[in-house]
Formats: sequence, structure tokens, C-alpha cells
Amino acid sequence: MSSVMEREHQVVMQTYGRTPVTFVSGEGSWLTDETGKRYLDCLTGLAVVSVGHANPRVTAAVTAQMNRLVHVSNLYYTEPMVELAEHLTRLSGLDRVFFANCGATANEAAIKLARRWGQTMKGDACYEVITLDDSFHGRSLATLAATGQPKKQATFEPLPSGFSQVPPNDIDALAARVNDATAGVMIETLQGEGGVVPLDVDYLAAVRRLCDERDIALIVDDVQAGMGRTGTWFSWQQLGFEPDIATTAKALANGLPIGACMATSEKAKAFQPGDHATTFGGGPVVCAAANAVIAEITDRGLLTNCLERSDQFRVGLEALDGVRSVRGRGLLLGAVLESDRAGEVAKAALEQGLIVNAVRPDTVRFAPPLTITPEEVVIALDRFDAALV
Repeated sequence: MSSVMEREHQVVMQTYGRTPVTFVSGEGSWLTDETGKRYLDCLTGLAVVSVGHANPRVTAAVTAQMNRLVHVSNLYYTEPMVELAEHLTRLSGLDRVFFANCGATANEAAIKLARRWGQTMKGDACYEVITLDDSFHGRSLATLAATGQPKKQATFEPLPSGFSQVPPNDIDALAARVNDATAGVMIETLQGEGGVVPLDVDYLAAVRRLCDERDIALIVDDVQAGMGRTGTWFSWQQLGFEPDIATTAKALANGLPIGACMATSEKAKAFQPGDHATTFGGGPVVCAAANAVIAEITDRGLLTNCLERSDQFRVGLEALDGVRSVRGRGLLLGAVLESDRAGEVAKAALEQGLIVNAVRPDTVRFAPPLTITPEEVVIALDRFDAALV
């Protein structure tokens, strides 16, 4: 019989350069491939499986909900969705939630909301959104236009209009770009796909002041950095400012597809019935999973564990030969190497049974589960050290 990889090549569109490993099971911080080899997962499906593989609480919640109600559409009310919205508004400090299917669709909702608000408040010409160089906001046409990575955009030009980019950490460049057509500024506080690069705290405060002064919606894309990944529920909560609109997705349901766009009441009221919609967003099963994730993070003290294991990773990585520095926040960290060999090192780490990935030629990303133990961090550091040889 043909292998899974051979079968995949025959029937799946070749949009990914997949790593030649087929995983068949997972538990906690560990994955097992079809040969029985175990790997310590310090990538978690791109910062997704934050409370661990096959988490019993999430599994039980999903199973119970599957046996009760799976889908009715957003034409009707369901309790899991309302419960999750209550959690997210309480945890984020924002007032209203729209549920989407993933990070890109959450960001689409945020962009549409900022445009709708700008045009409602300031007229039809106010619809532009400014983003940052090296940002990543998604693969749909609008979110790709918002993304500040020309190599990802080139294949699909012409892209939708109404987007422009400025350098990060340069408030003068942002201020110079703002004009009467600017409805929103969209940022990641920590550019994950851009190389695990945190924005300066002073810059973020200046962006908030500029948006207040010019009456512009400040959007935070917390798709990767949200849900406890940086040690607080949302990344801005340790950085001294609040957004008007924010998104999250990856870790929200521990691997089930969901996204959320959150906003203040003042911004959210720009959306009226019929302005935006989704068939699957906020379905009972994924919301039940997300509610279980929030309970796990809360009951197990995983925000504290995130910060403690972050310090352990930093100290350990900085001590390794071949690592120049470590950047990031919480358990979204980039090990910056002394040379451009991140791809080679990530491959060697996989052979050692450690899952990480290269996000820049010189940077390897670590995004382990928030449940990772001190003993597992030691194993990860030992295996990464071996990969650096």
C-alpha cells in the first residue's frame, strides 16, 4: 500500500512544502509518528495546541457537545457561543464579539468593521487601513493586502486597494502616512511570522496616542499571541494600552477551527444586521472546546507556568553555543542563531525528536504548549543543543 505521503502527492494541492513525517497520535507535549517515534512538540501546530494534545477536558467537552448539538447556523441562539463571548469580553476588556472560522477570517471581520466604522463616522472616503512591514495577517486577498511581506503578495497581484505599510517602531513614519482616509491602524504586538519580533512598548503607547488624537481605530492582531501565549490572556495586557478592535484564533479551541473579532461597543455598533456573516463561525462544538480551553488555562494556572517556563527557556537557550540571542514574549520565542542556518537546525532538531521551525534564515521559533513542564524544557534544550552541532 502507498504511504500517506505518496497518496497526498496524488490528491492534495501542493501549496505546502511539508516535512516528511506523518503523525498519528499525540498526548500532552508529545507527538508520535507512524513508526512509533516520539517528538517533543515545541511548535504546537503553529501556536495552536496550547493546552496539550488530546487534552482530556477539551476532549470531554467536544464529545458531550457532539452528542447534543453540532450545528444550527447563526440564525438561532446557542448557549456555548454566548458563554464563550461572555468569557472573551471579560478576559479582554472589550465589549462585543464576532465569531469567525480562523485567524484570517477574524482579521477580515476586523478590517471590515474598521472600514464600516470609518465610513459611518467620517464619510465614504474613510476606509484605508495602515499596517506594518514584516506583518502577517492572513492568506485571503484582503488580509494578504494587509500583510507587510511583498514576497507573499507578489503571486496574487493586483490585491485589493485600501492598504499600506510603514516600518515598525517608527512612529514618525506612521504619523506621516495617516490622513483623512485612514480608518484603522492594524498591528501585531509581537510579529510571529515576521521572525518573532516584539514591538517596542514605547512605540505601542505612541500608536495608541496617535489613534486617539486622529480618531482612528486601533486593531491588534492577536491571532498568534493571544489566549495566554505571551503570559497574559492577550498580549496588550502586559504592554500598557488597549485596542479598539482585536482578533484571536489559533489557540482558542486547541486545534478546532475558530476565530474571534472583539471590539469596544463604540466600534462594534458600526456593524448592523446583514453587514457581516458566517455559516460556521461560533458553532456549538468549537465554542464548547474553547470554553474548556479557558477553564484549563484558569484552573491549572497556565499563565504563571507560561512566564516561568519562558524564563527557563530564555536562560537555557542563551547559554547554548550557536545562539546569539533570544527574543519574544512568554512562550512565543525566537532563538536567533549566529549564522543563517535556521532551516538546517530545525531539520536537525526534528531528527533529535524536537519540533520547532525556522521563521527567518537566522531564527528558530519555539511555541510549546502552555502546559509544558520544567523537565520537558530541559529535554527540549538538550535536543536543540544537539541540533546546533
